[in-house]
Amino acid sequence: MRVFSNPVGPASLWFNNLSTADGTPVAYDPQARAFITTPPYCRNRDIIGCNWIAPEEGAFCRSCAMTALAPDPEIPNVMPNWAKAEAAKRWVLDNLGRWNWFRPEDPGAPPVFHMLGDGPTPVAMGHVDGVVTIAVAEADEILRTTRREALDEPYRTMIGHFRHEIAHMLWWRLSQRSDFLDAFRSVFGDEREDYTAALERHYADGPPADWGSNYLSIYASTHPHEDWAETAAHVLHLTDITDSLVSAGFSSPELPPPGWDPYAEPNAERLIRAAVSIIMGINHVNRSMELPDIYPFVLSDATQRKLSFVHEWLRRGAQGR
Repeated sequence: MRVFSNPVGPASLWFNNLSTADGTPVAYDPQARAFITTPPYCRNRDIIGCNWIAPEEGAFCRSCAMTALAPDPEIPNVMPNWAKAEAAKRWVLDNLGRWNWFRPEDPGAPPVFHMLGDGPTPVAMGHVDGVVTIAVAEADEILRTTRREALDEPYRTMIGHFRHEIAHMLWWRLSQRSDFLDAFRSVFGDEREDYTAALERHYADGPPADWGSNYLSIYASTHPHEDWAETAAHVLHLTDITDSLVSAGFSSPELPPPGWDPYAEPNAERLIRAAVSIIMGINHVNRSMELPDIYPFVLSDATQRKLSFVHEWLRRGAQGR
């Protein structure tokens, strides 16, 4: 994620800012990728702290307009969780916008979001035909940590959830192209395999013994759909980690020259190599404070080939260039 210029002063602004250090209200224009001081602001600004602009007074911003179902405000603690979930959604949509996904120039369908609060039965996150369902309760750090530990996952965040579920939607979009499915199946396998049976087998028998050599996560080994979604999420992880470090002004001998834009990098191997060098250093710094590694994954040769495949398709952008 970029570090943004302050339109009224010398200090920088960060992606989630609602105001400058001196209290001047600002809003983010996702089309210009810049902060401005002039309304109209998103209708959800005072409700959930959305900091994006709106097309007109009283309207939703581009991100909030994609939310077709919002959680019941009567559910305890749902509003702060919804606010955090929508902030994560804006972050991921802006990441994908760097490749022109879901912007006005994208000729395809945008995702539709059902942002639901847990009732007596927890909400199951997923994607069906362009509709992404998100459990906003997962924005609660204690609940999310409890579920992460119960599932023995190394990483579980709201941004991670959005990257994974939107990746399913991107596969759905790409599958409508005549040149995608055969290429996909040659790398990930045949997604026409019975999904329910694959999940049942996974939970009954566990992952294959060599899953670490071929998949980024245990869950990726369940089915080609999940392998794609996990891999696409990791492409976004690696690109955004690298972009954030470059934007913050840090440098490394392993990075390309100043001015390099990770989102514009056509060579996936170069991007992965830079990302891995950054991650190893930041993981080491985190350990000095007894904090978790920011990227607790190992990239095998097979997973790097999958990352390169997904990177190529996502980088082409919504217009398939």
